[in-house]
Amino acid sequence: MSRQELHARAESLKPDLEKVLDRYQTRTFSPEKGQKMPYRFFAPKIEDGKTYPLVVYLHGAAGRGSDNTKQVTGGNTWGSRIWLLPANQKAFPCFVIAPQSTTDDWAWTKEKLTVLKTLLDQIVRECSIDTSRIYVTGQSMGGSGTWFALTTYPEFFAAGVPICGGGNPDMAGVIVKHHIGVWAFHGAKDSVVPESKSREMIEAVKKAGGNPRYTVYPDEGHAAWMGAYTERELPGWLFSHKKPVAD
Repeated sequence: MSRQELHARAESLKPDLEKVLDRYQTRTFSPEKGQKMPYRFFAPKIEDGKTYPLVVYLHGAAGRGSDNTKQVTGGNTWGSRIWLLPANQKAFPCFVIAPQSTTDDWAWTKEKLTVLKTLLDQIVRECSIDTSRIYVTGQSMGGSGTWFALTTYPEFFAAGVPICGGGNPDMAGVIVKHHIGVWAFHGAKDSVVPESKSREMIEAVKKAGGNPRYTVYPDEGHAAWMGAYTERELPGWLFSHKKPVAD
């Protein structure tokens, strides 16, 4: 599929994505004095006795700030809202969280990721979360953040979808050891984050014995999320992953 076709597919969903933004709750997490993490939170319709998956979306560089809006708008629209569409919630009801990094430079540093993990632990305690089905995804800076999250907290996540990001190939074995599903995406013509960054991670996971999926869009530049988040197979693939009872 050409770049134009991928973008047309993504743009065709815009009207439906605009309708679900107000389904997000606007919250701020303040674990310690001086620490703040704005975030958007969505809870599915809860049935008594049931637990539900949790999707964590990590925004790209354009989502940085403190307005609690940029991480779910602009280029971050698809990755943050696709899970809220009625058809997806009907087939795959889930909680969704879209945190916002206030960092002026690199968004998902170890410090910010530590704050986010504390927030996620709180949400797990307070909500009907299926702890065997917690997922992380993100684009660009958030794609790199996704790789970082998977290798930093491998016991926490069942699967990850890093888009046009890079990670540390030396940590790939951790992903395999903890049975984490991976489907990465990148544009072959990406001049912001070279496609080789994703390829290195995928090859390292394979070398460690894993079986990750990797999709490269040959005509796409940096905006690989336009195609990735509108792949029809993605929701089904993601929600099929479940952490083993014991690693």
